[in-house]
Amino acid sequence: MTTPTIYAIGECMIELQRSPAGTGTMDYRFGGDTLNAAVYMARLLDPGLARVAYVTGLGVDGMSDEMLAAWEGEGIGTGSVLRLPDRLPGIYLIETDAGGERRFHYWRRDSAARHWLQAPQADEVLDRLATARLCYLSGISLAILAGPDRERLLAALARCRTNGGSVAFDNNYRPRLWDGPEAARAAYRAALAHSDLALLTLDDEAALYGDADPLAAIERARALGVEEIVVKRGADPCLVWHDGTLAEVAGAPVERVVDTTAAGDSFGAAYVAARLSGQDPQAAARAGHRLAGAVIGVRGAIIPRAAMP
Repeated sequence: MTTPTIYAIGECMIELQRSPAGTGTMDYRFGGDTLNAAVYMARLLDPGLARVAYVTGLGVDGMSDEMLAAWEGEGIGTGSVLRLPDRLPGIYLIETDAGGERRFHYWRRDSAARHWLQAPQADEVLDRLATARLCYLSGISLAILAGPDRERLLAALARCRTNGGSVAFDNNYRPRLWDGPEAARAAYRAALAHSDLALLTLDDEAALYGDADPLAAIERARALGVEEIVVKRGADPCLVWHDGTLAEVAGAPVERVVDTTAAGDSFGAAYVAARLSGQDPQAAARAGHRLAGAVIGVRGAIIPRAAMP
């Protein structure tokens, strides 16, 4: 029997971080919201239960080769990564302050990931998504695509659900990637209408809709038919709505915050992995808090395996 596949969809970029002050150098690694989630899901899931694959576009350059090798080393399938000879990966620089909060600077306007649906093999990849156990995407996955490409992706998600699969949507909202908030809201409505699980960061909901009410965020998603909703609230307890029940789930206090990069991505990955492994939503939320707490105690989006909780 074929092992079911989870497809994470989006963009991985070259992540730059300044080395300690005075050295004049930078470290680099690879990161992106859904790629971060894919790595953590691959680490957490029993490979006999589900395999994790990534869907994106890359170039044919050395950095793209290095990315593929790193993903394969994490056990992530790369057969749906489309190579575009005339494109390159995007780049982002992270600056973190003394409290661990970060600022991002991007060079991604014409990255390969923006054009993956224009590759000759794109229809084959969409057909694979339609047979997935679960498709995992984010607001960034949608934002980087042109409108017609976005519609093709959403159609594949609809087919996935028709075929018995499910869709998880993380609301990661980056205003600079959108032509105004209404364009983002329209795309989010369309994505949530095709989603079984919504992973909503409250700060992003507030930025997009102008309110910081977690119950309003839940009602918006419920009105679009989402059956399971998590509202992430940073260090505060998250809210989990499922099967008509609303619960508040707290995580253990984090002693030292080093870098909050990928906190939400890792939470979502652990939540999905726990749910696919048969745990109930509240237990899955606790798993999300545990992993996110470990991730923010280490520099970078992807922590070493030895630092996994």
